[in-house]
Amino acid sequence: MKDLFFWIIVGILVADFLLERILDWLNSTYWSDTLPTELVGIYDEDKYKKSQQYEKAKMKFSTVVSSLSLLAMLVMLFAGGFAWLDQWIRMITVNPILLALLFFGILMLASNILTLPFDIYNTFRLEEKFGFNLTKPKTFILDRIKGILLSILIGGGLLALVVWIYDSTGNLFWIVTWAVIAVFMIFMNMFYSNLIVPLFNKQTPLEPGALRDSIEGFAKKVGFRLKNIYVIDGSKRSKKSNAYFTGLGPQKRIVLYDTLIQNHTTEELVSVLGHEIGHYKKKHTTIGMILSLLETALMLFILSLFIRPGSPLSLALCNSLSGFSNLEVTQSFYMGVMAFGLLYSPLSLLLNMGLNRLSRKHEYAADRFAGENYNPDSLQEALKKLSVNNLSNLRPHPAYVFFYYSHPTLLQRLSALEKLKSPDPES
Repeated sequence: MKDLFFWIIVGILVADFLLERILDWLNSTYWSDTLPTELVGIYDEDKYKKSQQYEKAKMKFSTVVSSLSLLAMLVMLFAGGFAWLDQWIRMITVNPILLALLFFGILMLASNILTLPFDIYNTFRLEEKFGFNLTKPKTFILDRIKGILLSILIGGGLLALVVWIYDSTGNLFWIVTWAVIAVFMIFMNMFYSNLIVPLFNKQTPLEPGALRDSIEGFAKKVGFRLKNIYVIDGSKRSKKSNAYFTGLGPQKRIVLYDTLIQNHTTEELVSVLGHEIGHYKKKHTTIGMILSLLETALMLFILSLFIRPGSPLSLALCNSLSGFSNLEVTQSFYMGVMAFGLLYSPLSLLLNMGLNRLSRKHEYAADRFAGENYNPDSLQEALKKLSVNNLSNLRPHPAYVFFYYSHPTLLQRLSALEKLKSPDPES
């Protein structure tokens, strides 16, 4: 059974890599050196060529990173790298919580070291080349350090608690762990913008004026109680624009990137905010949270079946990570989780595809809410500007959209909004 798990894991990794490359290739077949007819009026010739160059550069970079990641993982599996690490940390401690923290901590540190050159290239070479990067070296370094510290404090704390639950609750492990993670997810959804975002960005209340008055007027019109409207200094790192809705209950807030405000009219900004309010009014935020909790429950339940202490299945799963090293691996929580995470990948892909499909449906509904309650024309213009300013690929292959896109394509969204202006009398 050990060998079976090993080859299934290898097969999953290779299949996932090949699927990504096939989808990238399909997407590339839709690239064009000349401006397609359907994009006339959205992109001009020069900007469109730049967007195609950006897509090609991103795909090449992604292929290199993915190929090296696959190679590194296969070397670890075939050489029994995870088993060697397991034996080495067992010479330091036998405490199950410390073992798990050391195991995943060392892997995280190694991953950060290996990916650092690629992150530097992506930020200061690729994004710089296409005019997006505004990140200073100091900001980049501080972001990296803060990210590692947060991973240690939050990730390490959660991991220690989960290991303790695993050792203490037996068959109730997945239920208790799910309850803890559910509380954590809800807490972070409510307070992420208050606690985590300020560590990386400055958020300031939107100043009184025409924009704030227009946003508050729209919110009042649609019955949305809104007091917290913030502007975030997105220009600290990139010229790309965005806006998002976060929080629950009295903690809910709308956040606008300063780059978004710089590039759009008041009417366009209100329409974008109308879209975000539409998500809340249509309960999309709540639905998304519930589905995430259900997915977590399913994953933990299946995990609990694979890592029960002392079971032959659990021992075989752990030993699958010894590869061809002939090392005997002691059954442990962290080795089981590592192997299960690789095995779970196909199911995770299927679940994410389903969630993406639902997300695309929600995006249409939020667009419709903004169009019906404010102005479909201004939302269309806002979406066009966002796409062009971010050099978005406006003609992705349908298969690529099906697997990866959480939003409909721009042309699909524009078409749906166009129908609001001239509805079919028979529909």
